[in-house]
Amino acid sequence: MAVGLGGLDGWARAQLSNFYGLFVLSMKMFGGRDSAKIIALAATSVPSLGPCTVVATYLVAEGALVRQPSDLPADSELDRFVSQLDDRGSGVVLPDGTWRWAFLLRGLNGLAGCLVMVAESEPTVDELFLLKVLGQQTSAALANADLHRKGDEHADELRRSNDERAEVNARLTVTVNKLRQQQRVHDVLTRVSARGAGEQGIAHALSELTALPVAIEDQFGNLRAWAGPGRPDPYPKLPARRREDLLRRAARRTYPLRERERLISLVKPHHEVLGVVSLIDPGKTARDHEIFTLEYGTTVLALELAHQRSLAEMELRLHRELVDDLVDGTDNDSAYARAGALGHDLRGTHCVLVAQWGGTQADGALSQALSRAIVELEWKALCSRRSGVVVMLVRGRPDGEAFFRTVAHELGTDTGVIAVGGSCDTPDGLPRSFREAMRTLRIRQTSGTPRGAASFDQLGLYRILDTGKSRDEVMSFVWEWLGSLIEYDNTRDADMIRTLSQFLECGGNYDRTATALMIHRSTLRYRLGRMKEITGFDLGEVETRLNVHVATRAWHVLQGQPLEER
Repeated sequence: MAVGLGGLDGWARAQLSNFYGLFVLSMKMFGGRDSAKIIALAATSVPSLGPCTVVATYLVAEGALVRQPSDLPADSELDRFVSQLDDRGSGVVLPDGTWRWAFLLRGLNGLAGCLVMVAESEPTVDELFLLKVLGQQTSAALANADLHRKGDEHADELRRSNDERAEVNARLTVTVNKLRQQQRVHDVLTRVSARGAGEQGIAHALSELTALPVAIEDQFGNLRAWAGPGRPDPYPKLPARRREDLLRRAARRTYPLRERERLISLVKPHHEVLGVVSLIDPGKTARDHEIFTLEYGTTVLALELAHQRSLAEMELRLHRELVDDLVDGTDNDSAYARAGALGHDLRGTHCVLVAQWGGTQADGALSQALSRAIVELEWKALCSRRSGVVVMLVRGRPDGEAFFRTVAHELGTDTGVIAVGGSCDTPDGLPRSFREAMRTLRIRQTSGTPRGAASFDQLGLYRILDTGKSRDEVMSFVWEWLGSLIEYDNTRDADMIRTLSQFLECGGNYDRTATALMIHRSTLRYRLGRMKEITGFDLGEVETRLNVHVATRAWHVLQGQPLEER
């Protein structure tokens, strides 16, 4: 659901403003040719991204890092700290509690400079991520300026030496083309991100820039966007264990991973992998330009997905709060207004669905599978988590069986239950629908087939047996008709109750009952004979057969609740 800027919380608005500011800053830095001015511009932008200030800037001169401006007095302690940095930079907490971090900047020929920042305390993960993006953009701008300087040097060399004109022209052409390509990559992806084209727009831009097909997957390997020819149908998805191994190997590298016919780059704005961008390159033709484009596109997508994540988390929180209030009970006018603000029309018929899956109950995997199934079936729904289950408010009268099949396919297992409560025409009926759905879930889970879809409207006799208001009477009835068989099963580890129940459910058909119980027909006859000896019942009598059948149904409902001796 789209959420306007007015619906964003303060954190999300600040993040969006920071991302926009970074794009504007990168345009200014890419327009510069003076390395000192570029690093000074980056330094003045640091305070806008977090509680940090730049205490020193360095540029490489004659193979060594030199403080800028170069006429500043020496600071031996700081210079020693910078000279001992490894490839990733370094952070340290000083004795007075001040946090200090040095970001190394890399150009075309390796180390190009360094930004040294301080703060009263260590920045948050989000602020540190923005500072790292600023460092990447500054490195790219320094490389861009270096390329321009090299171009100028080549031009001067061409004018000075006619004998080397052809060679210099060739090098200059390569350099200029590379610069133009990178500038075009920057411009195209910046425009795509600025106009909100999303994952599909970024995929199309990468495909056009590299002339290779592009796939964007979520963290689970599901295809989110494809651009270019040759899209496989169905899209291949690695088994979970192989997928985890692939992500681990890619996370250990600082550049894209070659995996068979693909070049893979992780979308990882913080510590969590949000997706994977892949160039489909079976001919292994990708070179520096394609790798640069993939890396830059991954950075742009990381910013996009981080923004989407903040919006989704806010929307999910609002959905959960509304669903919780609706199933607890709230007035209709307030319900209509709050649902309308979230883009959902509560007017008309609705019902409550609850879902629970063995091993993944109410966790992220189940919630995401349910959300994808809702989209696939084109339902209108609000979702939440409650009491160990996922709760859904669905418009109309949904097909529970189709929903269960879709969710089971998404999860790869059918070890769950989806229960549908009765329908209602106004929000004040949703608490009843929720209670009915929970009762239906419990009944189905304690039945002989504890999986699949179940509807409260289809419970029939179970709706009377499971009211909870006459449990003692129901237990007395069960014990009156089945007590002797229950005692027999308990003392002899027999299976008389289940045999009798299956026989009645099969309409007294011997062959069907024996097949369902996986026993021989003669064994079934023996058991039925023993039942008559134990109980004295004649199942040929209509009244007796009805009472015993109802008692076995009630026995199923009461499974898991001890039947006390009467």
